[in-house]
Amino acid sequence: MHEPPHDVHPVLRRASAPPAALDLLAQAQHGLDEAAEMTTANERFATAHLAALRTAAAVLAVRGRPEAASGRRVRIRSAWDVLPEAASELTEWSALFASGARRRARAEAGIRGAAGWRDADDLVREAGMFLRLVERMLVAQPALPIPRVASADEPQARVPRAG
Repeated sequence: MHEPPHDVHPVLRRASAPPAALDLLAQAQHGLDEAAEMTTANERFATAHLAALRTAAAVLAVRGRPEAASGRRVRIRSAWDVLPEAASELTEWSALFASGARRRARAEAGIRGAAGWRDADDLVREAGMFLRLVERMLVAQPALPIPRVASADEPQARVPRAG
């Protein structure tokens, strides 16, 4: 007599996210790993911000829709401007990273003191949380085990009757 296991947990499986999105998520993770090893706050901040930008690009690769061309030039907008339209649940994250875009540009330009260590460490942590959230949104889906149905020729488990 076989009883079903009581400690069955969902197993994560990959969804059908496009390869470009998966590549961007992998690049973002690599960037966060690099950021943690950077020796200046400016480098750490800029690298972490770039990782967050790659994470946003992965969302746009899956959910983004190009604007309809109306015959006139379309204004170029940042990923942080477009992200809330494609994924409204990421609006606050978009605002957070948009607020750091100028600082990232200054840090990349090598302007001394553009980012402090605390700012850089906070951004690494926030970009990591953002990446994990987006990975769950785009990639991981819980796959619950399919309940096993006994075939007609298997003996049924007997349940003791109260009484």
